[in-house]
Amino acid sequence: MDWLHEFFSKLYHFEELIRWGGYVVLVIIIYAETGLLAGFFLPGDSLLVTAGLFAAVEGALRIEVLIPLLAVAAIAGDNTGYWLGYHFGPKLFSRTDSFFFHKDHLTRTQKFYDQYGPKTLILARFVPIVRTFAPTVAGVGRMPYRKFLAYSLVGGLGWISSMTLLGFSLGHSIPNIEKKVHWVILAVIFLSFLPILKEWLHSRKKPSV
Repeated sequence: MDWLHEFFSKLYHFEELIRWGGYVVLVIIIYAETGLLAGFFLPGDSLLVTAGLFAAVEGALRIEVLIPLLAVAAIAGDNTGYWLGYHFGPKLFSRTDSFFFHKDHLTRTQKFYDQYGPKTLILARFVPIVRTFAPTVAGVGRMPYRKFLAYSLVGGLGWISSMTLLGFSLGHSIPNIEKKVHWVILAVIFLSFLPILKEWLHSRKKPSV
């Protein structure tokens, strides 16, 4: 319980979180955010960029370890979400809302599938909340597993590599950026939520029937 309390107290203080939990806590968060429906509130993009930045400026993390380790966690999380959807299917859409579950998230993700098809598994990696529910919706829709796995591998490796290498590059190219890491985090959060904001504005413009 002490560990859990410490985890939640540091969850959105990324520098402290990484120094405290290292690879272990990063793996847990990435796995849970991509594979467990209750993990939608966990940090993703911003945490990965911060981890890459710390690998560049502090040396506590090694980028050659970070990328494959977190890619495996992301792909494993995807697979967990897929099989949850595959086995529990429509029951998920009939569940009552709670703090850890909102049917609206599933519905929003379904709209992404309607628009982008299987490519959603790659595109959704870069969209908060949607990336948590995308593999589950794929399972609900009985997407062939081999097809799902191919998209999951590309999406997982692409997401982890791009986000961590972005932070790693910033750490090497901008002097003392670790002192301004909160601005980097805010910028990443803003950019990652742009697709959701765009979708919300688009839905507001639709005429009511």
